[in-house]
Amino acid sequence: MSNDIEESGSSHLPLKDDDIHVCQDGPHGAPALLLIHGSVSSTRSWDPMVPLLTAFHRVIRIDLLGHGRSAKPADRSYAVPDQARRAGLALDLLGVDSAVVVGHSSGGVIATALTELRPGLVTALALINTGPGLAAFTGPDTGGIDLAQWPPTDAQLRAFASSGVSRAGYRIPDELLDDVRVMTPHTLTETMAATRAYLEQRPLPDRLAPLGKPLLVIFGEDDRRWRASSAADYLAVPGADVALLPGLGHSPLLEDPPKTAARLLAFTARHAARTD
Repeated sequence: MSNDIEESGSSHLPLKDDDIHVCQDGPHGAPALLLIHGSVSSTRSWDPMVPLLTAFHRVIRIDLLGHGRSAKPADRSYAVPDQARRAGLALDLLGVDSAVVVGHSSGGVIATALTELRPGLVTALALINTGPGLAAFTGPDTGGIDLAQWPPTDAQLRAFASSGVSRAGYRIPDELLDDVRVMTPHTLTETMAATRAYLEQRPLPDRLAPLGKPLLVIFGEDDRRWRASSAADYLAVPGADVALLPGLGHSPLLEDPPKTAARLLAFTARHAARTD
């Protein structure tokens, strides 16, 4: 890997819809790994994981439209297939023709839609605390955030974020809360409604089973947003690997990055390939 060019830093990709913010880290010729954040989050949610992945992967993160440092237009679709299409276009613009795609929470819904839309682009799929269907959702939707009074207060943000972790004393990084503040009520409500609509149409295991892609499901056992036992629903997907992580909640990528990265790297070692 010594002859590879290091691709790092952030930039904006001009898509037809609007600009998408992207971060790249690691060797250009290494197997591509696309990381997709969940609702009300951003590329920064992956920050603790990235240094653990770049020895083996070209790590690509995007801020979905309406999130983080991407554009937040009020006149664009935030439907799941449209967000997935943008993710695929971002990889096209970066010259990536195959990638292992990883999604956290509702980012796993986007990753599933991307696999449906672009099966030739996705070599394997990993879902981290992504509920398989609405029956597994335990809430909260907005955690007491009053959309009529935007942006939310620090107390409201902390209350909402608290359900995203289980580790005692863990403090959500301030920069992630700042990324919530820069959203708009429109982008927040449209994004959450889009995820719900997609899951109402068809549960994720039913979507994934016929696609024939290697699947890893990681779930923190103490998740307070999705019922952790629902991870077993993914066993309906042939060959699915389901790993429950004791003592971790909805965001194992933040709560225990080494443990989460170890599970992910063991999976990608079997299913990723160099692109050069």
